[in-house]
Amino acid sequence: MDYITAFWLALVQGITEFLPVSSQAHLVLAGQWLGDIYQGLEFDVILHAGSLVAVVAYFRKEVFSMGRDWCGALVGGEKTKDSKLAWWVIIGTIPAGILGILLKDAAEVILRSEVVMGFALIVFGLLLGLADWKGRGSRDEYSLGLKDVLIIGFAQALALIPGTSRSGITMTAALFLGLNRESAARFSFLLSIPIIAAAGLLLTLDLVQNGTSMGWDVLLVGFVVAVISTYACIHYFLAFIKRIGMQPFVIYRIALGGLLLWYFL
Repeated sequence: MDYITAFWLALVQGITEFLPVSSQAHLVLAGQWLGDIYQGLEFDVILHAGSLVAVVAYFRKEVFSMGRDWCGALVGGEKTKDSKLAWWVIIGTIPAGILGILLKDAAEVILRSEVVMGFALIVFGLLLGLADWKGRGSRDEYSLGLKDVLIIGFAQALALIPGTSRSGITMTAALFLGLNRESAARFSFLLSIPIIAAAGLLLTLDLVQNGTSMGWDVLLVGFVVAVISTYACIHYFLAFIKRIGMQPFVIYRIALGGLLLWYFL
């Protein structure tokens, strides 16, 4: 892989990782456009690392407060809204973690196709549009209860279906539960931290076993571009949905899904 290819693939990943539009579908299209390129396990690892660094850096204050208060509560300290939110992120990760381990291989064999991606983009895009139009309320992430978190957690597991979008489906569930747009997005992003970290760790273990043949200079380009583009995407997305909402992403998902179905059917 050369620098230009690494730049474009990392940029696509960084921009789409946290948007409700499916980064996987975009990487498929980018790979086709760049000449049916397989980015490789080592590049997957570096992109996950870049996304993780970006989301933790952006929410560094929240992550610090949650970690501090959660650890304090474990040793008998006061339970705060941040320690509770930390528990919700942990609990909300469990369904996707368990189902991901059990069903990942089967999902990749049975569901990994461009046609499935196309249908998932459209169907879950329509659900996002309905949630943004009908289900949106005034709650924030600190008002979540155990039932809410489990619903969002099991919704996150649907991201095993290619084209669903992990961020898209968790925002959809949160909106249906009455969270406002920004809170739904913030909780979705916080919920991504353990998932991305776990996925990156598993990929790293595979990489250690299989070795790497990609140059560190190319990996560095991918990492830097992924960090910068992901950080910028989170910032501007939160500002965008506050003013305009989710409907532009719904329209985009339907158009992209239709393009995939037209091209691959």
